[in-house]
Amino acid sequence: MKLQRNNGGCKTELTRSTFQDCPEHQNLLKLGSGPSMRRRDTEAPAVAGRQRSSMPCVYRKMAAPMLRHLCRVPQSGVWTRGPRAVRPGARGMLVAPRARGLFKEFFPESGTKTELPELFDRRRAGSPQTVYCGFDPTGDSLHVGHLLTLLGLFHFQRAGHNVIALVGGSTALLGDPSGRTKEREALSAECVRANARALQRGLETLAANHARLFADGRPWGTFTVLDNAAWFQKQHLMDFLATVGGHFRMGTLLSRLSVQSRLKSPEGMSLAEFFYQVLQAYDFYYLFRHYGCRVQLGGSDQLGNIMSGYEFIHKLTGEDVFGITVPLITSTTGAKLGKSAGNAVWLNREKTSPFELYQFFIRQQDDSVERYLKLFTFLPLPEIDHIMQLHVKEPEKRIAQKRLAAEVTKLVHGQEGLDSAKRCTQALYHSSIEALEVMSDQELKELFKEASFSELVLDPGTSVIDTCRKANAIPDGPRGYRMITEGGVSINHRQMNKKTQIQQQLLLRFLSVFVFLRRRCGWKVTSYLTRNSR
Repeated sequence: MKLQRNNGGCKTELTRSTFQDCPEHQNLLKLGSGPSMRRRDTEAPAVAGRQRSSMPCVYRKMAAPMLRHLCRVPQSGVWTRGPRAVRPGARGMLVAPRARGLFKEFFPESGTKTELPELFDRRRAGSPQTVYCGFDPTGDSLHVGHLLTLLGLFHFQRAGHNVIALVGGSTALLGDPSGRTKEREALSAECVRANARALQRGLETLAANHARLFADGRPWGTFTVLDNAAWFQKQHLMDFLATVGGHFRMGTLLSRLSVQSRLKSPEGMSLAEFFYQVLQAYDFYYLFRHYGCRVQLGGSDQLGNIMSGYEFIHKLTGEDVFGITVPLITSTTGAKLGKSAGNAVWLNREKTSPFELYQFFIRQQDDSVERYLKLFTFLPLPEIDHIMQLHVKEPEKRIAQKRLAAEVTKLVHGQEGLDSAKRCTQALYHSSIEALEVMSDQELKELFKEASFSELVLDPGTSVIDTCRKANAIPDGPRGYRMITEGGVSINHRQMNKKTQIQQQLLLRFLSVFVFLRRRCGWKVTSYLTRNSR
């Protein structure tokens, strides 16, 4: 049998005897000869490869990375499989995060007893492993929902293993259907590229804060940020379908829970969304091929996609890879925290300030704060137990919540961000004039985000009522005067309701003016932030 393919005017001729003479292609055909991988002989030439003079067969270079390099068996010709004894203590890398509740599921489950612990046993494996997690740039910032998978990567990095944060610059164009009831809103290619750059900066910032502020004296692994657009943009559709698509079975893809739930929904499921798991599986394969990555980390809603990657790599190479999921963080109503749910707490200062992030964790309920201390911090478990003992004795001091908020804010925004959050807290909730005086313009605007801002030059002798009028905080005439005397105005948290205070001269540099308007349905609060330029 002959197969002729015209490639840009250059004809390549491949024959059945050619593939019979090529050991590596024979290996691929053997690996693909099972019930789930059975292909016609005429499909064999679609395997990617490159021309090599030492082999009798001629390869046509494809856009997809060469699958054949991973299709080699040991010299014995037999893959060594089966249970092995695990050295005592080899499970430590997995036990510690699991004790914190950070690791939820392992796939395949059978590998967690021997293969996976041995993989992370540096003394037995002899070299660090590589773990990856993907982040699709459907928005221009990471959010709290991403933190757990990042913390999972950081735990591996702290144990001396290399980690990869993969930005889905190409897969975001399709949209992951996992955990969704309807299709994502389509994004333009330009928007996705901008989001991908923003996510990359955010990931690098978090990795830098982690390395600078949470070092523990041990040698760590590397943290690398990649974008899958680097390899998918080089692909040609027909070549990709020929070399990759043939290794996926429709029955298996349709059986995924994320697919089943969408197919039963009124909106159904688009082909683009359905194909997403194939692209994510290829990401895993590409990282396995080029970076030796054997473990994928993801949220618990990603298990189906992880399984697709495992099956794809195992079919092509006979090698075992693994998946680990982390729990999803939900709101008090049970909704997943994220952009799509409309309740995202962002990790970008321009969208959620350090003060707002700090307060988000300060407000966590007592029954969840211990779990969050284990999930979101690197604090040793004995220290967390001690913090909780103090918290139980004096819950009104919110000792546990304050420590949780401090650790997370420091990781996300650095020590400067944590200091800023504490200053804002002191100024707003503890009426600290000293904190208000030293706050920067950015902090003041973040603290009074909904307030109008003005910068005034106050002459010597300017009174309270004149200042309020200059800032447009009160109306002119008797009505504005009456608002002050009735307790409707506070300056720097001090109520100005006495006649002597109304004419009092203001010498403070920063003024936080709050105006309370009595309405039928309650009080309406309007804030005005004013700076004295003198």
